[in-house]
Amino acid sequence: MARLTKSQREWRPGMPKKRRSTKVMFASTVLLLEAFVVFFATLAVFGLRRAEISPALILSVGIGLSVVLILACAVLSKPWGIGLGWLLQLVLILSGFAEPMMFLVGALFALAWWYGIRAGIRIDRESAQRDREQAEWEAAHPEASGNEGTDQTP
Repeated sequence: MARLTKSQREWRPGMPKKRRSTKVMFASTVLLLEAFVVFFATLAVFGLRRAEISPALILSVGIGLSVVLILACAVLSKPWGIGLGWLLQLVLILSGFAEPMMFLVGALFALAWWYGIRAGIRIDRESAQRDREQAEWEAAHPEASGNEGTDQTP
């Protein structure tokens, strides 16, 4: 039998599901898209500049950065995860020194990162407020809570 995770072991019937952070979902999406762009930019730089820069260096740095971008998704919920994301945005912008078009691509992704973080924080705040108001309403109306969608006629 498969081993249960901590959240699976602690789950009890009737427990509400923990809401996943929208900020983390938006940030993960941006980082994964960046990983794909960095991989294909690595191939472009390899094709254009392999006579000037060592092919092993181009491929190792490019593929390594792609892997780091993917792995960064796993730590976004930690307090330092968003800071790591900002650092990776800076690295992506600085990759413009290898391929000048990456200055623009990096700046656009940094803008998408900023907007995703900002909008995610706002949505998470609104969701938390809605959850608090729902809990207050259910506490004030215990006879009505839990009976949505069921027919009460005998």
